[in-house]
Amino acid sequence: MADLDRVRVVLVNTTHPGNIGAAARAMKNMGLTRLYLVKPRDFPSDKARWRAASASDVIEQAVVVETLDEAIADCGLVIGTSARDRSIPWPLINPEECGRQVIGESSNHEVAIVFGREARGLKNEELQKCQFHVHIPTSHAYPSLNLAMAVQVISYEIRRAFLDDGQEAQTGEDSAAGPPDNSQESILSLGVEQRHWDQEFSTSEDLELFFEHLERALIKIDFHDPDNPRQLMTRLRRLFQRIRPDKMEMNILRGILTSIENKTGE
Repeated sequence: MADLDRVRVVLVNTTHPGNIGAAARAMKNMGLTRLYLVKPRDFPSDKARWRAASASDVIEQAVVVETLDEAIADCGLVIGTSARDRSIPWPLINPEECGRQVIGESSNHEVAIVFGREARGLKNEELQKCQFHVHIPTSHAYPSLNLAMAVQVISYEIRRAFLDDGQEAQTGEDSAAGPPDNSQESILSLGVEQRHWDQEFSTSEDLELFFEHLERALIKIDFHDPDNPRQLMTRLRRLFQRIRPDKMEMNILRGILTSIENKTGE
């Protein structure tokens, strides 16, 4: 069964404390209570508590960290919010698909939904730490969303998917049958598939350590020039974020890299 206690909302470098309070209220409306704040400009704040209204407990229990890596280190699924296309496209889902993905995986591991700065969103290097990007399809005439509004939209879709998941469990439907026919199986089957997988997915921290190891090995064999990177590491990040290696596969990959380093005299 889905577990909302494994779902966290991560706000990165929030400028206005009122937005933190409003986001907390939006979360609690939909049954989410775990808030992580990455280096907020003004927190703790009475304004945040005031805007949170009856969600002051979410504010009081918020986890404040210095970096995004700290906020998502133990997560098996990280979804970043993105308002625009990127030069290197990432697996992109809409809010409804995001809700299903979150609920499909929350029974297995920690899940994070990451929201960026009010004025400019998430940086490319932050988005590259995510397996998926979620885009809210706003009007072209006025596409700008307040941070708390964006949190409300995504939290609502998570709530919808949570209720649907509970109804399926109550009616005794066979989860092994896979996702519904109208799902995008190439992306959204992953959450269902892991319910029957033999290993846990690698966490965000596992992946970051692997990417550091991979880059060292590629430099050692003269395949990667950090002074002329040509987006190599970005594309490799996308590859491994997309295939989502499990912990055993990650151990195998790290072992291969260690053997390469040993053979080259590292």
